[in-house]
Amino acid sequence: MYQDQDQDQDQDRDQGGGQGWDGSGDGTASRTGSHPSPGAGTVTGAVTDPSLVGAGTASVPGQRNGGTGGGGGHRRAGGRRQPRSRKSRIFRWVAGTLSLLILAGAGAGYAYYEYLAGKIRTGDLNNGKSDVAPSKANADGDTPLNVLVLGSDARDSEANKDLGGARDTAGEPPRADVIMLLHISADRSNMSVVSIPRDTRMPIPECTDTATGKVFKATENDIINESLGRGGAGCTRAAIQNLTGVYIDHWMTVDFAGVVKMADAVGDVEVCVKQNIWDHPTPAQKGGSGLKMKAGTWPVKGQQALQWLRTRHAFGDDAGRAKAQHMYLNSMMRNLQSQSLFTNPARLNNLATKAMEAFRVSKEIGTPKKLYDLGMELKSVPANRMTMLTMPHLADPLNPDAHYIPAKADAAKIWTLLRNDVAMDANGTAANTPKPAPTKSGPAAAAPATIAVSVVNGTAGDKNGSAVENRASNVSKALVTGGFTKAKASQSAKPSKGTVVNYPTSAGEQGRADALAVATALKIPAAAVKASADVTAVTVIIGADWTSGTDYGKTAPGAGSVPTNADALNGTDKGCMDVYKPYQWK
Repeated sequence: MYQDQDQDQDQDRDQGGGQGWDGSGDGTASRTGSHPSPGAGTVTGAVTDPSLVGAGTASVPGQRNGGTGGGGGHRRAGGRRQPRSRKSRIFRWVAGTLSLLILAGAGAGYAYYEYLAGKIRTGDLNNGKSDVAPSKANADGDTPLNVLVLGSDARDSEANKDLGGARDTAGEPPRADVIMLLHISADRSNMSVVSIPRDTRMPIPECTDTATGKVFKATENDIINESLGRGGAGCTRAAIQNLTGVYIDHWMTVDFAGVVKMADAVGDVEVCVKQNIWDHPTPAQKGGSGLKMKAGTWPVKGQQALQWLRTRHAFGDDAGRAKAQHMYLNSMMRNLQSQSLFTNPARLNNLATKAMEAFRVSKEIGTPKKLYDLGMELKSVPANRMTMLTMPHLADPLNPDAHYIPAKADAAKIWTLLRNDVAMDANGTAANTPKPAPTKSGPAAAAPATIAVSVVNGTAGDKNGSAVENRASNVSKALVTGGFTKAKASQSAKPSKGTVVNYPTSAGEQGRADALAVATALKIPAAAVKASADVTAVTVIIGADWTSGTDYGKTAPGAGSVPTNADALNGTDKGCMDVYKPYQWK
């Protein structure tokens, strides 16, 4: 992931990477035309250079009346200069100057764009085995956006060693200290951030380091933070996709130095502790973030912000650290929105510049414009439609004092909300009503009695789960009663975390129309209807999120139905962290 250490060190040396052409450091100069002063000299000199004003002289043929040559012969003959000729000269001067200014500005803009592009570090979107299909569009043709955000503990530069401590781990594969799945709804009305504790034990798929060709075998029971060292963030993405059934569009990783850069660019963000806190080494726990502050609400930025985000022991455990991170993020979003960030191009440009230096991103968003556009996706989400939460989890039976496992039913509910693009908050106007199928032009569905439907029991969820008996039979009978007389229960099972309706890719729009008719009969959202090359007829796969009943709409979780053990925070909440007693000070 961080094989190019020289590049990282160059970036550490180039702390002025966000500077504009005038070295102001706000990264906005070239956008406002403040490129180097030689540009102005170029404009002045160019106007007096005959080789550059030919376009202007070509527009003066009317001045040749009575002259022996061009405009110059007319003046040598002593003819009186016409007002029109003077206006034309002034016009040519102004037009030439404006043209050169535009070209100079465009050149500076292009150079600045190239400068930013050179700062972006990228990696492969996926280098692990996962067959989760991309999200489908809602009724308006829009799709949700899922981004995996990872915090790396790499000690691959002097800056990261100084900020992260533990120099004895320098050179080891990086681990994912922070794992957050950011979801922005298809209509961009709400967003959620789900933290997955780094010490969660779960399957990690086979992954390949595309830089070296090294293949890492799949493991059934490993710690998720180790996936980052198995070929990069694309491996972690595959593992989280397999866990959640949620397709992840992009990933972003940031190291210690990157967090400090971003926290400096963001500025003061208020955080709160109920007791005096000092996260320092103790006989029971070595290490610590070094965070030290008195009880109350305080602004943090830069290195102190990194300390807040890294504090774990003083907040109890990894889940406590996730909650503190959520408080910081909520406070940061409120702060940025209060500054009208998304309507302040200079401020937004500065943050975008710092982000391009701080983050490594998946290749498909590895341009300044795409990263800028990604940030703008948040502009319309109000604070009360933002939710921060942690994956419900239990103590790991193999090591209950150090590791977690997902709390199966409650975690599955979170993943169902994400897959179906249902808001984690209940503050929307029609939050609990799934949108109907898209009303775009296309063929009508065939008569129900003519549509062949296969119903598959996938309620086991995964190969380690147990299927609910007779689910395929019960649902197929409900379809037959509803007029789909060719519906039959499949004799084979296909474990699935979520309920989906597949239709043959080769069937095209007609297949989709037929599948939507089946989905409507079972109250399954249109977003769950997907083309597949693996089926020969409309196929309903009953997932682990639908273990009883024949009306999916009655069992699917509604907006705001987040399990209490997810420790959810709304964007308007202003919480305050409890400090574990060994880390309190007088």
